[in-house]
This record gives sequence, structure tokens and C-alpha cells, in this order.
Amino acid sequence: MLFLLKTASRRPQILTACNYGYLRHSRWQEQRFASTEAAAATAATQLANAGGLVGFWQSLSNSTPVAYMQDALIQIHDYTGLPWWASIVMSTFMFRAVVTLPLTIYQHKITARIEKIALEMPAIVEELKREAAMAKQKFKWTDKQTAVVYRRSIKKQWQKLIVRDNCHPLKTVIVLWGQIPLWICQSVALRNLVYMLPDPTTLTAQIVATEMTIGGFGWIPNLTQVDNSYILPVALGLINLCIVEVQSMTRTRPATRMQSIANNVFRGLSVLMVPIACTVPSALCVYWVASSSFGLAQNLLILSPELRRAVGIPQTATELQQPYEQLWLKIQKRARLLEEAPADKTASK
Repeated sequence: MLFLLKTASRRPQILTACNYGYLRHSRWQEQRFASTEAAAATAATQLANAGGLVGFWQSLSNSTPVAYMQDALIQIHDYTGLPWWASIVMSTFMFRAVVTLPLTIYQHKITARIEKIALEMPAIVEELKREAAMAKQKFKWTDKQTAVVYRRSIKKQWQKLIVRDNCHPLKTVIVLWGQIPLWICQSVALRNLVYMLPDPTTLTAQIVATEMTIGGFGWIPNLTQVDNSYILPVALGLINLCIVEVQSMTRTRPATRMQSIANNVFRGLSVLMVPIACTVPSALCVYWVASSSFGLAQNLLILSPELRRAVGIPQTATELQQPYEQLWLKIQKRARLLEEAPADKTASK
């Protein structure tokens, strides 16, 4: 109670909501309960349409990590006094700086170590070939037996190098281990705040939902409604595509078949997120755009050789010495190809 009164004294709109919340027979309470029932009905309808996923989404919505995330978002908003859209952006940058940025740096360290130990393998392979040939003559092995022993020896030496430098290949995807759970928990937590879940009858849930209706900006003053202008959904798709293309254009080695498939999959997911973002409350769109913007900035910053040395990422042969100049040249090259394509097509006719 004391916390609510302190918060109310700092923000007049919360004070009004609290005062009216305690007037049981007031018109505001009737409207609040009506909107609460409508929000609960909307959430129930969405869950019903999910079919067999109802139990999963309910469990996720009521899970402990999501509850902690909801409390953290409310505490950040109350402490800073920022409007909800700014609070969402700030909390997104803060969480990603604490969780995904260190994991990204660590992942680049692992990748650099793997590249360095790969340079040691040619000499080891030549030595193992000589040993295998000598063993074949000494023990009268067949070609098949020799090949089996040779492959086992290479694998064993590779494992020794991995253990020595503590760079298991599975660690090259460590960012996903932190980023995906964070993205899911914060998305579900914001959805809960919009729809006053898991308990729409609590005063805190009603206050937060009321604040979000006036906590937007510009063309989306109400964060509980969708962005009918489609500006945020389209921006989300473009930013995600930029992330994919930056990673593709800054790769110094030719893309493998799996990397090409992965790039196309991520391009498809980036486009798919646009219609999805057009159907969710703007609070979620603000979060998704902020998260993707942080990811794009993070990928660009980590290209800098000076920054890589500052955070302890070893220098490798494939590292770009002038990444931003080379990236700009590749962008210009692609732009010229797009511009020349219609002219070439017209000329061929």
C-alpha cells in the first residue's frame, strides 16, 4: 500500500487510478471491470483458437521466469518514471546488454580459437599420415584398417586441441541459448501486461493496462492496440533483413551449403515476422523493433578490430581489417547490380 501511494504521488495518472480503484460504486470501476472482462475474453479467445497449444501457452504465461520479467518491467517503469514505450526500449537495451552482449563476445572468442587451432591441424595431419604408413607396414594392416586408425587419430588430436583451448564447437551458438529464452520471456511478459494476465482482477494489472493505453508515442499513442500504420512491422522486417545481410556480406570465406540455407531461412523468417507484427499489440512491436535494433548495432560494433582487441577476441587471418569500408563497398556493389538489372533486361529485348 505504501509503495502504491509513493508511486501515485510521483505520477498523477497512477494516483487517479488508485483513488478510483477504491471507489467500489464509481463509474470508473464499472468501466474498468468491463474492460477487464473484455481483455480476459480476448485472451481466452486467442487461447481457444490455439487448439492443442492452450496448455503450453497458459503454462508459459503463468511460469516463474515470465512472472519475474513482468515484475522487472513494472519496477523499471515505476523507478524511471518514463512512459511505457521508452521504458520498454530502455529495459530491452539493458537486458540485452547484460545477457546477449557478453555471450556474443564469448562466442566470437570461441570462433577465433577454433580458427586458430584449425591452422595447427595440417602439420598434425601430415605427421599422422607418416605414422599410419609406418604402422601399416609394421603390423601388416589393410588399407581399410589403416584408414580407420588414421581417422580416429585425427579425431583424437582435434579433441585434444579443443580441450586445450576450451573451444567446443557447440559454444559457437551460445548466443541463442540466452537470446531465445530472453526474447520469449519478455514477449510473453509484455503480452501479459497488455491483457492483465495472469490475474485481471488485481489493481496492479489494471493500473499497468491503463497506463499502456496512454503510454505510446507519435502515431501509436495506445500500446495495447495494433500499429495500423504498419510502420513498426515493416521496420522490424527491414532491420532483421539488415542483420542477415550484414552477417552475409562480412563473411570472408565462401558460404557453405548449410550457411546458404540458414541465410535463406532467416530471410524468410524476417519477412514472416511482418504480418505477425501487424496482429499483435504495439507494445510487442516496440520491443521487437528495439531488440532487433540492438542486435544490428551489436553486429556492426563487433566488426571493429579495435573493439575486438579491447574485449579480448583474438585476431585471426579471416578478420576484416577495414570492415566498414568493405561493407560499404559490398552494399554499393549490390545496389549497382539492382540498378543495372532493369537496363540490361531492356537492352536484351
